[in-house]
Amino acid sequence: MIKFHVKKGDMVKILSGADRGKQGKILRVLPKESKVVVEGVNMKKKHQRPRKAGEKGQIISISMPIHISNVKKI
Repeated sequence: MIKFHVKKGDMVKILSGADRGKQGKILRVLPKESKVVVEGVNMKKKHQRPRKAGEKGQIISISMPIHISNVKKI
């Protein structure tokens, strides 16, 4: 099993990419892909279809995973 320098709940700083310098809390760790999901970082918009009759579709923002080498524990 691979050991990482961060875990769920840690505060981290982003080292590279479009969100360089931002800080946030780790929401999820994906060990098989060596990625983490950080709160409020690497946001993407997702179009969601209506599930029930009469409900409207919507656009939601979700945090996408970033590589673990691009974060530093603070």
